[in-house]
Amino acid sequence: MDLRQRLSSKAPRPSPAAGKAPFPPPSSAAIQASDALPIPVRHTDKLFSAIFMASIYYLLRRWREKIRCSTPLHVVTLSELSAIVGLVASLIYLISFFGIAYVQSFIFSHDEDDDFLLASPTPAPAPVAAPCPLLADGDAPEKIRNISNDDDEEIVRAVVAGKMPSYALESKLGDCRRAAGIRREALRQTTGRAMEGLPLDGFDYAAILGQCCEMPVGYVQVPVGIAGPLVLDGREYFLPMATTEGCLVASTNRGCKAIGESGGASSVVLREGMTRAPAVRFATARRAAELKFFLEDPNNFETLAVVFNRSSRFARLQDIRCSLAGKNLYMRFSCRTGDAMGMNMVSKGVQNVLDYLQNDFPDMDVISISGNFCSDKKPAAVNWIEGRGKSVVCEAAIKKEVVEKILKTTVPALVELNMLKNLVGSAVAGAMGGFNAHASNIVTAIFIATGQDPAQNVESSHCITMMEAVNEGKDLHISVTMPSIEVGTVGGGTRLPSQAACLDLLGVKGASLESPGANARLLATIVAGAVLAGELSLMSALAAGQLVKSHMKYNRSSQDACKAAS
Repeated sequence: MDLRQRLSSKAPRPSPAAGKAPFPPPSSAAIQASDALPIPVRHTDKLFSAIFMASIYYLLRRWREKIRCSTPLHVVTLSELSAIVGLVASLIYLISFFGIAYVQSFIFSHDEDDDFLLASPTPAPAPVAAPCPLLADGDAPEKIRNISNDDDEEIVRAVVAGKMPSYALESKLGDCRRAAGIRREALRQTTGRAMEGLPLDGFDYAAILGQCCEMPVGYVQVPVGIAGPLVLDGREYFLPMATTEGCLVASTNRGCKAIGESGGASSVVLREGMTRAPAVRFATARRAAELKFFLEDPNNFETLAVVFNRSSRFARLQDIRCSLAGKNLYMRFSCRTGDAMGMNMVSKGVQNVLDYLQNDFPDMDVISISGNFCSDKKPAAVNWIEGRGKSVVCEAAIKKEVVEKILKTTVPALVELNMLKNLVGSAVAGAMGGFNAHASNIVTAIFIATGQDPAQNVESSHCITMMEAVNEGKDLHISVTMPSIEVGTVGGGTRLPSQAACLDLLGVKGASLESPGANARLLATIVAGAVLAGELSLMSALAAGQLVKSHMKYNRSSQDACKAAS
């Protein structure tokens, strides 16, 4: 239920600013509609229930006698008329008062039966506290005050005692920041740990309600650096990278510089399609095979696509691949999802198809909407071969003088290192999709900065880096092939202000009005271009023997070094 509807359905209550509790204390009784009656409601309930049953019994007996004696039913005596009036009156009473009691019990419940998956609201912009000034050396951070008054203390005690669910604080209070503070104080009293280093103020908690994070108690600060410009397909992009690893942004920036001075990089989106693969079971393997043949028959695809595409105006079914394991069938649906990453969209479409198939295959037992043949957030050969999300290849030709001047190495050294490290070394390790130097480093940094799902860096970082000498061995050709970049520019964390600002910097914020899906495809190519720059720079550092030196310079705290020396 929408948060605003739930709050507006309650009686007006004093505001927190007035020093009153936002809802009656647990010990106070809720106001009932029956309080206005002259006699207790339990007596009137019994009275009208008796009248209702007696009226029905009398009328049924009279009508039975009329049918037996062939007396017209519309001829009504005074006693029958009184019984009808009593029946109607008691029915009105029972429906009205029992209905009001039910509605009130639903409204004033303490949310023991509330679903914790609240619908996504459209909150008004909440005031954001000004950032704290930088602390001088030796200064202690100001202690965070989680709660503001005695009423909050009472709510904290209710949460600690288990009388009020922690997840229901936002819906009860109507103040997301206050709910986070109360939850945090309850956590402190329960665990004895105050989490003083975790910021509480300065964040819009209403923006994440019902869509990004449940039961928040603060937020983690991750610095965002800018690498670039990356010259890609004739345009310049400045890359936002959220990371705590020293050298990562600087290294990617050096790769961008080398690419830019060599004329830029180019990219191609080879295919796109988000996948979901339900698992179903039959009584026999033959019956499972019949469904497999049905789904893979081209004559049935158009009908299945119509059913699937009902889930969204952007959903477009692309393909269905099936795999059989005994009497279990795994169906891998792939569809276009516009500018959304599309997991929810494809899941709804798959559910539509399963409901449709149930008519012709009533013996089909749906085990799970996801049977891991998708495959989501797990390294899998199916993503490496078939692709998932956006499949992108990005390439650049780096001039010899740029390799020597900026990257401080040579073309033959890079080609040899790539073969022995990224190709042979990864094969020796039995790598799956990991034929690269550190693609996941760049992918994850951009994912966090732009509001993508960081867990999907697992398959999004599948990458094979290729290097070879061109132009008679003078220049270096480098490419990255990434078959499963899973990104979106709408939905999820992309709605948050910080992440939206990073998307806006790249020029891909929100949905593309001219061509649905264009922004998500462009973001995928930018990620691949950034990986290309990162691969080029790190491989050059390894070839030149600079890796340890640079990390000792940029990835160690000077304060820690001073402490170690003393």
